Amino acid sequence: MTARSRPPAVPDDATLSSVAVEVLLTLADGQRHGYAIKQAIETRIGGDFVLGSGSLYQALQRLERRGLVAAVDAPSPDERRGRVYRLEPAGRRVLAAELGRMERLVSHARRRRLAIGPERS
Repeated sequence: MTARSRPPAVPDDATLSSVAVEVLLTLADGQRHGYAIKQAIETRIGGDFVLGSGSLYQALQRLERRGLVAAVDAPSPDERRGRVYRLEPAGRRVLAAELGRMERLVSHARRRRLAIGPERS
């Protein structure tokens, strides 16, 4: 055995990174190429947030390996060149589960008065 071991594989039910959640959320509206995904995320988040291309494409590769998104051989909706991605059914299920987890977390924080905003019923 060498001193350098491979890290354990990330389980399929592992919590998604914030970038991965944003990518899945963006693709829930329809297929897009990488740059259009980046623009949509930056517009939704607003402010001075800039999503690095490396972060975006690493997230896309991980999501693709997990079968949550797929690259498609189709022209992009806005006619730009580039690889086009779509949300797979498994990606939709994982996104729904992750959003539910996040909603429970925010609800708990609100009950403890750790979050701003009204409690949703």
